[in-house]
Amino acid sequence: MAEAAKTGPRRAHLGLGTNLGDRMAHLRAALAGIGAFAGTRVVAVSRVYETDPVGGPEQGPYLNAVVAIDTTLTPRELLAAGQALEHEAHRVRLERWGPRTLDVDILTYDDETVDEPDLVIPHPRLGERGFVLAPLRDVAPGLVDAEATWEGVRPTAEVLDR
Repeated sequence: MAEAAKTGPRRAHLGLGTNLGDRMAHLRAALAGIGAFAGTRVVAVSRVYETDPVGGPEQGPYLNAVVAIDTTLTPRELLAAGQALEHEAHRVRLERWGPRTLDVDILTYDDETVDEPDLVIPHPRLGERGFVLAPLRDVAPGLVDAEATWEGVRPTAEVLDR
């Protein structure tokens, strides 16, 4: 007998990053935007971490956070909603891993995997990025290896307003 499709909200984790302009304002606006997604409830928000850039051109440090949500949006709809937030923040994609006003990544979507040219879930470099693992551990400790270590990831004193 085939397994029935899951219905109702799904737990997803979104990674947020910014290193241009008023970084905290970009994170706060993204959190407010995520909370306004149709069929979506913010469940938990990590601390904010300041991190050194990984790859790409010379650029300033990032602020990173992870948001846990329950959503009825499909992965594709969630991608479109995240890209709309990036657009609202005036993100410009000039070069890979370049500086940005806002980056919204789908890290996980329940226990599903997606492998499409423009959407891969779980995020393909999830386990290699301390700037994702540290805030993900805040909201979903069971998803992060207890022995995970990283350099260049510093918690800030600030947290996002909910």
